[in-house]
Amino acid sequence: MAQKNYARTALVVLSLLNFFNYVDRSVLFAVQPLVQAEFKRSDAEFGFLTTAFFICYMVAAPIVGWFADRYPRKLIMVGGAVVWSIATLLTAVTFNFDQLLLRHTIVGIGEATFVTIAPSFLADMFPEHQRGRIFGIFYLNIGLGTAAGYMLGGYLGHHFGWRTPFYIGAVPGFLLAIALWFIPEPQRGASDHLQKTAERGTLLGLTRNGAFWTATLGMAMVTFALGGLSVWMPTFLSRVRKVPLDEANLIFGGITAFNAVVATLFGGWLGDRALDKTAGGYYLVSGISMLLGIPAMILAVYTVGPLMYPAMFAAEFLLFLNNAPLNAAVVNSVSATIRATAIAVNLFTIHLLGDAFSPTLIGYISDRSTLQKGFVAAFVAIGLGAAVLVWGMRFAPEIPTEKAAGVHAG
Repeated sequence: MAQKNYARTALVVLSLLNFFNYVDRSVLFAVQPLVQAEFKRSDAEFGFLTTAFFICYMVAAPIVGWFADRYPRKLIMVGGAVVWSIATLLTAVTFNFDQLLLRHTIVGIGEATFVTIAPSFLADMFPEHQRGRIFGIFYLNIGLGTAAGYMLGGYLGHHFGWRTPFYIGAVPGFLLAIALWFIPEPQRGASDHLQKTAERGTLLGLTRNGAFWTATLGMAMVTFALGGLSVWMPTFLSRVRKVPLDEANLIFGGITAFNAVVATLFGGWLGDRALDKTAGGYYLVSGISMLLGIPAMILAVYTVGPLMYPAMFAAEFLLFLNNAPLNAAVVNSVSATIRATAIAVNLFTIHLLGDAFSPTLIGYISDRSTLQKGFVAAFVAIGLGAAVLVWGMRFAPEIPTEKAAGVHAG
């Protein structure tokens, strides 16, 4: 019973850390037009802020993963939460673009220490057949935190100046780092039931692990699209559709908040149910939702009138549906001995091919054409990701059902 309570407590604390992780990351997007007005830089240069963030994030992730597979993970996560909270707080004393760029890169290093390790930490507390639902709870905070960042930044930035939201966003990270300190470190592999093989349990085997790579490449394409949309959609609504900036952040933030919770939880539940029918259930759910998301995204960007917001809602819902199934597929594709390193490789890949450069690419196209044409890159990425995931179903491992495993969460 104590072990089960620790598992639930860990899920709550890590989910809250993930929430504020994305609040801190997305506040800048909400106030971006205000910052641009002060610092006088181009769309491409502001897009590069996110690229620089992810370069540091990607470089740090493999190093963190190597240490996390060998040393206590809790201590690394606590340190990371403190680092990114300090960097967020320092934004309040940022008065030029170069300082903002430096602050954004430090946030990337701090966040890498948390995002790389938390999934492997949770996987040691919950078995394979429940991870779709567990990661649904954990990863819903990507969108929910992003939405909260939009709304917090949009309201406070409009009324009190763009630096104010960063004061408030920094505090919870410190408090949750203290709470995480008191959660016991779980035994590695304690909840795994799949057999360890060379392909699943060694770094050399990881290079030919089809289940891992197809899930990772599919996730990279989702990340490309969501990364570009999250950075530029409030600006698109404000600049192209002439919606007041605070209203644009409120509307887009509200849509994102709903979809982050409902779509992510539904995707986790649907993925676990599909897993009962086919070993490739996680891949199937994500591939189909991505295919359906393409026409919705096109309507959201190119439709003027009453269809715009429903199409935006549908497109984001179908993209968020992927969060839990794809992350569960990645975690289940490898054994506990290399899981943190594999997640680090996954993070490096999805950001290298995804949101590390999609905001810059969209900004570059926008500077030379229109912001609407910049979004076409996201449409293409989603189509490629859907094709990779449907093909990847053949590599998915057979996951024991709850009855076969004879276990329960925690």
